[in-house]
Amino acid sequence: MKFEHLLSVVNGFGRFQIMIIIISFIGRFTLPCHFLLNNFIAAVPSHHCDLSALDDGSLFENLTQEQRLTVSVPVQEDGTPSFCKMFPEPQFQLLSNSNDRDLVTVPCQNGWAYDNSTFKSTLATEWDLVCDQKGQNKATTTIFFIGVMFGAMTFGSLSDRFGRKPMLLVSYISGMLFGFASAFSTSFIMFAVLRFFTGFGITGIVIVSSVLSVEWVDIEHRKLVGVIDSLSWTFGYCMIPAIAYCVTDWRQLTIAVTSPLALAILTWRWIPESARWLIANGKFEKANFYLQQCAQMNQKEEFGSKITPETLSSIIVTERKDRSHSYLDLVRTPKMRRLALLTGIVWYGVASTFYGISFNITGFGLNIYLTQFVYGAIELPAKLSAYYLLDKVGRRNTEVGSLLGAGICLAINIFIPRDMSVLRTVVAVLGKGCSATSFTTVVLYSSELFPTVVRQNGMGYNSSMGRLGVSLAPLILLLDEVWRDLPQVLLCSIALLASLVARMLPETRGRCLPETIQDVEDGLLCVAL
Repeated sequence: MKFEHLLSVVNGFGRFQIMIIIISFIGRFTLPCHFLLNNFIAAVPSHHCDLSALDDGSLFENLTQEQRLTVSVPVQEDGTPSFCKMFPEPQFQLLSNSNDRDLVTVPCQNGWAYDNSTFKSTLATEWDLVCDQKGQNKATTTIFFIGVMFGAMTFGSLSDRFGRKPMLLVSYISGMLFGFASAFSTSFIMFAVLRFFTGFGITGIVIVSSVLSVEWVDIEHRKLVGVIDSLSWTFGYCMIPAIAYCVTDWRQLTIAVTSPLALAILTWRWIPESARWLIANGKFEKANFYLQQCAQMNQKEEFGSKITPETLSSIIVTERKDRSHSYLDLVRTPKMRRLALLTGIVWYGVASTFYGISFNITGFGLNIYLTQFVYGAIELPAKLSAYYLLDKVGRRNTEVGSLLGAGICLAINIFIPRDMSVLRTVVAVLGKGCSATSFTTVVLYSSELFPTVVRQNGMGYNSSMGRLGVSLAPLILLLDEVWRDLPQVLLCSIALLASLVARMLPETRGRCLPETIQDVEDGLLCVAL
């Protein structure tokens, strides 16, 4: 007997499964907000050298602000005041439009003055992370996602060993505590360390809740649940610009996007443990308890009464139930090795492309709040199309096509002139939609490829590969100083390579989830009845 047969008895998509999806939605909302938080708290407003030291009570005091900039700050090639240079002394002759090219300049001597019209405070204004220090500002995103990467590996392994439900609570609590603590940082180093641990903590939410949802639904509704789960990210992506627009202080914004975890902790008690995991680990009494709950909520009590711990022991799990699995099981056998390699490359490509586009909200010259909202809104039609395509053309073809589409959009933008900001944004939004479809697909697809006994390990490994791609995306964007179009070229190449690799994965449409490693090695994928 397969677990899918049990789900058909107690209803594989009823009130019980809907309850899991709704409760998971609460905790998952904070994830996209934190993932894109640096777009706002690390924003660099317009700035120039602080000129207060030049005010010696003479003529300088009587100048307007515009005139003070003219005599104190050199002009860049585009006609705007320099961000990082100033004159050692006021150059009053420049008031008569004299050329400043031959004048001596020095780095800012007394800090910077910032335009606070858009942001009340950011990391850049708090700790002067501009000019020579701007790399530190970008590094906060990388540090956060390195934490996410290590957290994915840790929570993936621990949830396969100790269960989905307890590790979900650990993720809720640790993410909330470190998130709140980071808002009270007194130095950049303190903030960077706490952001690392915030990323480490909250990543367990997505890898545990995604697998938990998939393991409780039948084959027919797996794609629906995968798309619904991904819509929590879309909702977060659309809400973060609205929240950031209203909360312009970086400390308050960090607290605001972390707060939903408090509600998630309160609702955690109603989350069930995965019956699949319990059966795979020989805990038949507990599995029976949750299956009876499922039958009762789904109004299938008459069928649920036929399920007993004894019947659960006949579920096909041929591997020893007292054996602990680890990440090494992903590479012990040939087909598992191949699966881990291919899915890891695809996850890296999907995440790098998706966030490479998402982080570049200031690269098109339009309002960052509007750009971020449009980036989020495009995901709704993209994910609805994924719902249709996942069954119509299959998981593999959807993944390949969406990555190919994202790569083509990135390639097109290389050749569109920079001054055509609206057209560049439209193409980028289309690319973002394609990348959103690829992300929605890869989460469901990879959870169907790995067997139950190491599914959480597989998802943890894949998630860590994805977060590696995310952590490198901000650094890729910094390469525009080497060559303006180099970031676009690299992201385009990554998307196209991932598309080719995804073509080598097996199709899982209409198939039972593999339960054991031997199922994968034997190629045993039962067809849905």
